[in-house]
Amino acid sequence: MKFPCLASLIVFILWLHYRMKRTDREAEKSTRLFWEKEAKANNVRRKPLDDLRYIKIPLDKLPLDTMTEDPEVADCIDQIKSLSDLKVVNFTGISNTDLKLAYGAPNMPLLAEYDQNYTLLARTLQKWADLLYRAGHMGEARSVLEFAVSTGTDVSKTYKLLASIYRSEGADEKIDELVEAARKLHSPLTNSIVRALQGSDPSYD
Repeated sequence: MKFPCLASLIVFILWLHYRMKRTDREAEKSTRLFWEKEAKANNVRRKPLDDLRYIKIPLDKLPLDTMTEDPEVADCIDQIKSLSDLKVVNFTGISNTDLKLAYGAPNMPLLAEYDQNYTLLARTLQKWADLLYRAGHMGEARSVLEFAVSTGTDVSKTYKLLASIYRSEGADEKIDELVEAARKLHSPLTNSIVRALQGSDPSYD
């Protein structure tokens, strides 16, 4: 009985060794291809930024006159107004290497600035909507959240809060639209957002 067990152990060790070698080779190949792509990207000259999807903040459609006496809300409104004068672009899901290949390495400081502006926008919109919602301004919160979703945000709370508002309004069909919007995101959070909207995690805290 010992020999079959020994033979099985040897086969397993050989198989494990093969798998480890193969994994190492694949990792080395992946690393090499990454650095080759990165080197190529670093040599791309500056290109026009005309085709970027700049986000325009619709100040006329946002509740700028609601709860202005609240310091936190007022701070959110001031931040949104400031961002409306800046260039804002959502680069979620796009690597720096791909950005350099598309627009040139010299443009990276500008692109990073636009991306940081978007991150601030998405976070500010969520905070603003949350403050409005908790104060009972459902319609105003909805308008802020719907704009956030239109920009391609991947802030999970944005989708969950908007879904909660739709449910309270009896507009469950709009949640299907949120699911479709979430599925189009280029974000590692896409699946978790979709699951939440489809009911596996429907609550909002």
